[in-house]
Amino acid sequence: MTNVSQISSIPAELRYETVRKIYEGGMGIVYEALQHGARGFVKRVAIKVIRERYARQPEFIDNFIGEAKLVADLIHTNIVQTYNLGETKGACYICMELIRGVNLEQFQERLVQSGRPLPVELAVFIVSRVARGLAYAHSKADRDGNPLGIVHRDVSPKNIMIAFEGDVKLTDFGIAKARGFLRDKEGEEVAGKPEYMSPEQADFQITDQRSDIFSAGVVLSWLLTGENVFKKGTPEESRQSVVACKLPDFTVMNPEIGEPLNALLHRAMARRPEDRFQTAGELLYGLEHFIYHKGYGPTNETLGKFIRELFRELTPASGPAQPLPENTTRMTPGSGGRPRGPEDDPPAESTGTVRGSSLFDQIKNKLR
Repeated sequence: MTNVSQISSIPAELRYETVRKIYEGGMGIVYEALQHGARGFVKRVAIKVIRERYARQPEFIDNFIGEAKLVADLIHTNIVQTYNLGETKGACYICMELIRGVNLEQFQERLVQSGRPLPVELAVFIVSRVARGLAYAHSKADRDGNPLGIVHRDVSPKNIMIAFEGDVKLTDFGIAKARGFLRDKEGEEVAGKPEYMSPEQADFQITDQRSDIFSAGVVLSWLLTGENVFKKGTPEESRQSVVACKLPDFTVMNPEIGEPLNALLHRAMARRPEDRFQTAGELLYGLEHFIYHKGYGPTNETLGKFIRELFRELTPASGPAQPLPENTTRMTPGSGGRPRGPEDDPPAESTGTVRGSSLFDQIKNKLR
């Protein structure tokens, strides 16, 4: 019998079986898959792959691999976890945590459809969890203790997931910048969604972690008012609006916001980085002080109950959460170093359930 204490390496082969398409974007596709292990072990995961026409371009491949390596050690309850970077038949894929829930854009759409208001404290709670994930990522260092200098650069509703259990998770570090992981043409190209960029990001300047703080502030103002104050008719007009950065009185847009929260929003979204919260930890403190300084405030359980009621047809009162319909859960692939536009989010094709063969035998034709 093998002495386990003497094993220095454990050879293993994981097998994936696709179940359904979760998200299709301009650059890639994310699938729900079954990860098979020994003795009937099965785990549901998400598999992210690049479309074949981009998989032939070295820059896309380098950034895809760089993203996987960057997030491999980002293990935090408010960040979608990456399990594995694999390669088969010359194609790379990332195996990720599967989130049973919706992204923030879909969450807001359902609120509008149902006519149900989002309580101010619950909106603040959601963004406080985003700030918590950012604070962890921003402070991440390599094995030698050197800061990685991570900046997400795409903090926006499609990249924020809410699980039906109430967990809030930041995803898609595909256009993040971090020392030694991804190719970065910052200053030459602009990447991200224009209406959620910071002024310095929109103006082709070098960004730091305070850029993510601005974007988190935009997300919060959007949740509280139902409107992104920078979004205009075209991406370029939105970018120019961000550069000018004239902030409204948010209490006029929603009287329930109140002056303390209005001041917090203005500080988070200050045009000059030096006038903002200087760290995500400071933003987190401000948000948590707002919701907890009087005592008990919202929790994961509070948010979980709210979202389960909002998506009641997907989360029956008893038993596990049911599989989501096509395109309900979205994990957005990176934009490859350019502004994202409508072409990056085409309607997904209906693929149904696919079983019984290897992952890339099943999906290789769909990536063309």
